[in-house]
Amino acid sequence: MASNNLTYQFKTANIIIKLIVINVVLFLFATLGSWMFKTSSGALMEWFVLPVAPESLLVQPWSILTYSFLHFDFWHIFWNMLVLYWFGQYVLNLFTEKRFLTIYLLGAICGGLLFVLAYNVFPVLNGTLAYLIGASAAVRAIMIFIAAYTPNSEMRIFFFNIKLWQIGVFVVLSDLIQIPTSGNAGGLIAHLGGAVFGYLYAIQLKKGNDIGAWFERLMDGLTNMFKPKKKSPLKTVHKSKTRKTTPNRTTVSSTKSPNQKQIDAILDKISKSGYDSLTKEEKDFLFKAGKE
Repeated sequence: MASNNLTYQFKTANIIIKLIVINVVLFLFATLGSWMFKTSSGALMEWFVLPVAPESLLVQPWSILTYSFLHFDFWHIFWNMLVLYWFGQYVLNLFTEKRFLTIYLLGAICGGLLFVLAYNVFPVLNGTLAYLIGASAAVRAIMIFIAAYTPNSEMRIFFFNIKLWQIGVFVVLSDLIQIPTSGNAGGLIAHLGGAVFGYLYAIQLKKGNDIGAWFERLMDGLTNMFKPKKKSPLKTVHKSKTRKTTPNRTTVSSTKSPNQKQIDAILDKISKSGYDSLTKEEKDFLFKAGKE
């Protein structure tokens, strides 16, 4: 029963909570796994971190995304997930979960690509062995996207209200200043890759150009490819025609049950306004009805 309840909670949670759960679960797996097998987290997750060598990336192309779900340090994942939660709420208030995921994943990809490019182009980094992990580039994309899209929105920090554009400028400048001396030049460069993508996406979207639309179509195609074909779990009640009463027959009639009427009302709402327009209670009811 507990596992079923956790599965239900995960399925009905928003995309921010789902991403946080996935990151935390993988962090625990890497941390506990390295302890149990007496190895390092990096060695255990070797095939999922992002390498700097282009030939290694060709061997494990999935690492351009998988790296962004891995953390080997508690404070690294703590701050990434906290910032994701704070700024992600602003994005979800304005956009769908699909667009949120597009910003997040493309931000991770852009950060990873800039990381690999920097290590193979800049002499100061060329020849250095390193790998990239962490959701920082994806989180930066979310942060800078909303800061550029609604720059004058405010966030309460301690006793002050600070505009999002001010936070965005401070974070980007902080990353730039720290690159030469931080000892984590590759990670900071990846931050900038995610930030640049988030900024460009927001600016183009305000102009009416959705530069992430192709990625949303790609995600839809992949989802449909792996989605098992099955009948709709919602039961449909068909009305039968009322027959005239005869001496040997009784009148046969049927009406929709209260549950079916509520299901129909929710489906009508989805067709008019989309799934995201449903309240949590309506989503919960639809989820439970699908299991009956």
